[in-house]
Amino acid sequence: MGIQSVEAYGGATKSSMLNCIDLSDPDIDKSVNLLKQACLDSGFFYVVNHGISQDFMDEAFAQSRKFFGLPLKEKIKLLRNEKQRGYTPVLDELLDPENQVHVGDYKEGYYIGVEVSEDDPESQKPFYGPNQWPASDILPGWRETMEKYHRQALEVGRAVGRIIALALDLGADFFDKPDMLGEPIATLRLLHYEGQTSNPSRGLYGAGAHTDYGLITLLATDDVPGLQICKDRDAKPQIWEDVAPLKGAFIVNLGDMLERWSNCIFKSTLHRVLGNGQERYSIAYFLEPNHDCLVECLPTCKSESNPPKFPPILCQDYLCQRYKDTHADLSSYKKQ
Repeated sequence: MGIQSVEAYGGATKSSMLNCIDLSDPDIDKSVNLLKQACLDSGFFYVVNHGISQDFMDEAFAQSRKFFGLPLKEKIKLLRNEKQRGYTPVLDELLDPENQVHVGDYKEGYYIGVEVSEDDPESQKPFYGPNQWPASDILPGWRETMEKYHRQALEVGRAVGRIIALALDLGADFFDKPDMLGEPIATLRLLHYEGQTSNPSRGLYGAGAHTDYGLITLLATDDVPGLQICKDRDAKPQIWEDVAPLKGAFIVNLGDMLERWSNCIFKSTLHRVLGNGQERYSIAYFLEPNHDCLVECLPTCKSESNPPKFPPILCQDYLCQRYKDTHADLSSYKKQ
């Protein structure tokens, strides 16, 4: 099952099909084959019937809009900290420095990670610790909604992980182990694009071209288009294809960590967001393995003719460097 996306470029029309994985389908072989085809082709696919109700998805988006509708002076009180928790202002993130000249992404965001209290030894790890939450008298029910979304999205991610494992000729529970998704780094990020019109010729983007860092990303969007993928990043010129919003579905894409794990057999595909003058909201859920997970070439993805292309690396070391490379130095806000 595929969903068609269309984009006009250079006077021609480019059509693209994204496979659609139904998590309620008892035919696991069908799901594995559809997913494997998608991972080899574009690294992007839809997931439907994932178990999160449409009413609750709508509630999460409504609560996201309420936060981003607050005055900037209120949002900035919850500015992103060194644990990547809290508010990221417009232009905070620079994903494509080669093409985004002097400016970052025209989007604002909010990071919510795994909740770990300050007195827990685990809170000393990168990306773990207490979240920052808006005051309940300002946004009643906001924290409860986001914590529920975080929990439910994790279960969807684990279900997708089992199909990915089978597609890589591994046991279905490969990613379910405690040192992987049993105790993951899982980050929910609310995103708001303010209605800027992107202009690639001037280096202006809603989100610059990038690949995601980790294992997989589950993206829920409203009905405003903007997401584009480039299947061949080395093509001259690059060909960008629209990914159509699909109500109730997650758009799932593979991250660089899975590309490393699979020795580049599966794709972490370049993608970006172009603003068309309309406000746009999305909710991204980034699922990564445990801090101490060693990401190294899978035994099913190497051979004498295809040796490992990357050295082993700890998950936390890889993620820390990637976040540092793309986000503004927090000290820059203190100077303002």
